[in-house]
Amino acid sequence: MSQPTPAAGGSRLRPVLVRTLAIAATTLGLVLSGAALAHAAPVPPDEPTAPVEPAVPGLDLSVAADTPSTSVVLLITLTLLAVAPSLLLMMTSFTKIFVVLALARNALGLQGVPPNQVLAGLALFLSLFIMGPVLGEVNDAAVQPYLSGAVDFAGALQAAQGPLREFMVGLTREEDLALLTRAADLPNPESPATVPMQTLIPAFMLSELRAAFIIGFVVFVPFLVIDLVVASALMSMGMMMLPPSMISLPFKILLFVLVDGWGLIITQLVGSY
Repeated sequence: MSQPTPAAGGSRLRPVLVRTLAIAATTLGLVLSGAALAHAAPVPPDEPTAPVEPAVPGLDLSVAADTPSTSVVLLITLTLLAVAPSLLLMMTSFTKIFVVLALARNALGLQGVPPNQVLAGLALFLSLFIMGPVLGEVNDAAVQPYLSGAVDFAGALQAAQGPLREFMVGLTREEDLALLTRAADLPNPESPATVPMQTLIPAFMLSELRAAFIIGFVVFVPFLVIDLVVASALMSMGMMMLPPSMISLPFKILLFVLVDGWGLIITQLVGSY
């Protein structure tokens, strides 16, 4: 077998060397070009120019009062809606009206008619009717100035207490004010107008409950007379096993309708304010 000569081996290696040198030259050129770009001087950015404000003749520099934002008004509204049942019970005529209507229903001997929802709805709308002037004063003195930005929230809250205080003081007995003042170990106020709200509100509720029970007693008396007459008649006839309330109920309803009982009660309630 013949062996390859050195000349033949050199001719085979020559293309490989040429290809290798070409790749190395290309790589070196790319590296040098990248280095040149990396060391190139950066171009400074353009300096920002100050905006030119147009001249406005007669520029008014006065600052208007800040009005409350929508989010703040919404937060206050949701807070008032959360405490609205407590305010309705403690600072309006709702409690007195509801108690009187419930006592009138019990005087008739009706346990579930009218239902509590009907009595509460009637008491609610009667309270809005009675409290309408007071709520109007609160709106004019506190709500509208606050929404327009004339006063802050603390000033609006202070202004809103005026009409409510005047309404409650006129319906609160001095005995109830003195009772709660002594219970809290506070000094005697100079006048009912200077009583703090934390004392005035429970005193107002006590006075309202007292007035409601007085009206309820007056409503109970004629129906009690009917029950006594019916019970005496049943005993005289020997019908002691028959419940007197079953016989007296139609007569009480008839009497209540003939004298327009609901109208008389509501007239008395509205007139008491």
